Amino acid sequence: MDAGELQSLLAGMRPQLLRFARLQLRVDAAAEDAVQAALLAALEEAADFAGAAAARTWVFAILKNKIIDEMRRRRREPEAAVEDSDEALEALLFKADGHWATPPSAWADPEASLEQRQFWAVFEACLDRLPPKPGRVFMMREFLGLETEEICKELKISTSNCWVLLHRARLGLRECLSLGWFEGGR
Repeated sequence: MDAGELQSLLAGMRPQLLRFARLQLRVDAAAEDAVQAALLAALEEAADFAGAAAARTWVFAILKNKIIDEMRRRRREPEAAVEDSDEALEALLFKADGHWATPPSAWADPEASLEQRQFWAVFEACLDRLPPKPGRVFMMREFLGLETEEICKELKISTSNCWVLLHRARLGLRECLSLGWFEGGR
């Protein structure tokens, strides 16, 4: 990939990178700085890019590392705790006796679905609709690959709260994907 192609790719990716960084860092200026640092690193290291992974994957990996660096740097700064209300989601998903309101739909072939570009567009929309705290914990765990202990330190939450937030995020994603993708939303 030549320099012009890389610059074009990076310019097109910038909004996605910024959205991802904002979700994690929660401060526009810090997200902007992380994205700029990732884009600069990608441009500077373009010659070292072996092409073993897709260029988008490579750039997102750089951004993930920049975000983790920023989170570790800011660890000592206090962060306001905001509890997310998920009563509406619970009421939508469960009956009064605790059973599912509607049984989960059968997912035909998840591997084939995951490979489709449209699935990721729906997934991203579902992720954007999660409440901020469960969405952030999910992204930290599943996208950044942080351990539970690191997430708890960063967000100043207990381990059990972390697992509850992950559970809520997964329930929200499951419901959204069931409605928006697996039950004819394609």
